Amino acid sequence: MTETLENQEHASYDVIVLGAGPVGQNVADRARAAGLTVAVVERELVGGECSYWACVPSKALLRPVIALADARGVDGARQAVTGHIDTDAVFARRNRYVSDWDDTGQAQWVKSIGTDLFRGHGRLDGPRSVTVTRDDGGRHTLTARHAVAVATGSRPVLPDVPGIQEARPWTNRHGTDSSTVPDRLAIVGGGGVGVEMATLWQGLGSHVTLLARHRPLPRMEPFAGELVTHGLTQAGADVRTDTQVTALRRPDPTGPVTLSLDDGSELEADEVMFAIGRTPNTDDIGLDTVQLAPGSWLDVDTTCLVRGIDGGWLYALGDVNHRALLTHQGKYQARTAGDAIAARAAGRPVDDAPWGDHATTADQHAVPQVFFTDPEAAAVGPTAEQAARAGHRIKTIDVDFNAAQGANLHTDNYQGHARMVVDLDRDVLLGVTFVGPGVGELLHSATVAVAGQVPLKRLRHAIACFPTVSEIWLFLLAAHQHAHD
Repeated sequence: MTETLENQEHASYDVIVLGAGPVGQNVADRARAAGLTVAVVERELVGGECSYWACVPSKALLRPVIALADARGVDGARQAVTGHIDTDAVFARRNRYVSDWDDTGQAQWVKSIGTDLFRGHGRLDGPRSVTVTRDDGGRHTLTARHAVAVATGSRPVLPDVPGIQEARPWTNRHGTDSSTVPDRLAIVGGGGVGVEMATLWQGLGSHVTLLARHRPLPRMEPFAGELVTHGLTQAGADVRTDTQVTALRRPDPTGPVTLSLDDGSELEADEVMFAIGRTPNTDDIGLDTVQLAPGSWLDVDTTCLVRGIDGGWLYALGDVNHRALLTHQGKYQARTAGDAIAARAAGRPVDDAPWGDHATTADQHAVPQVFFTDPEAAAVGPTAEQAARAGHRIKTIDVDFNAAQGANLHTDNYQGHARMVVDLDRDVLLGVTFVGPGVGELLHSATVAVAGQVPLKRLRHAIACFPTVSEIWLFLLAAHQHAHD
């Protein structure tokens, strides 16, 4: 098999995958493992947004910043931290992890699993048909015997405000591929991307002003946004809430940008970045040829099969189905859907009952997420407010991390907070949130407890090692037990 397949104008496969990011790669791998033939279509870099402009580069850039913050939190180590961060070395580290934006290695992996890789813009052309247009104008027509899987991801939203084009704003891509540190950076948006980028660029030497319409991290427990805001402020950032941008001005393309705010004030910055949301990459993939609206999020069932399509052949995975815009959830969907495609192709029963082999149940009940700020914020499952709104009878259990000796040995005067949301009718966890240094490594234990619906009476037998940060579990469970006594 060859990568470009330049002479193959017409071909048939069991499965065609649009998008070769981690989601597309996972569904292709699962389908190939079941013995199905697969074609993968990619118009940009094989590896997608996550590999080159999102998860991988942002964490490669953030790790040196967080490592310095961790060192400064420990007596004896903080005295060794002198001078300034080496931004050239940080950018070189990022470049290494994104392979200098060269996708040769990932393209080779896609071929190594036995798929055909078509480079170009893939568009649906009616049921089970995909047309691929190469950069040189050449075309391939592909036909799918069993399934077409759309894994084309999403892109950042820019606001419709005066001066947006003139301002030439950064998006998450500029935030992770830039190798120049602006003296002043305004970041608009208080979600996960906004607070991570604020942490990163403040740590690299920018003076960051974060502008949020609501409190930062609005979909997490309120204390998460409060503690992350405190951390950003302590680092020197200016965090402003209940603030919106009404206009932008940048008359000199090489000069600063001026932001007009809804309180009548103005803010000048050398660069402005917008992190206010995402929109699906479905506007130009031929949805109209199968009676779906171009540019829309794709509504799917629990096997990721798109609703309203006759014949059950179109799947939507990852960001495009809007269930959980996180790489790890998209990969989970891809593995599940790949198995469902294989089962249907073989005429085997599909187990789409909750928590079944072909059901993406975790998308509704156990979505883990970590934001690599200082302190980190990590959560799985619903917040207390979300759980109550869904009709659950709940109790919240809150504990400060400084109660645990393991936390204080990890970081002197450890500052952090943990919350369990307990389902009183079943005595299981619905959600857990941790905020504090290094709590991302605690999250999988919480995810296992939530996804496994482990009774709290049993969970207390899962002993945390002394002295580790995981001791927070002992304090949470003890507080829950005392509340019942």
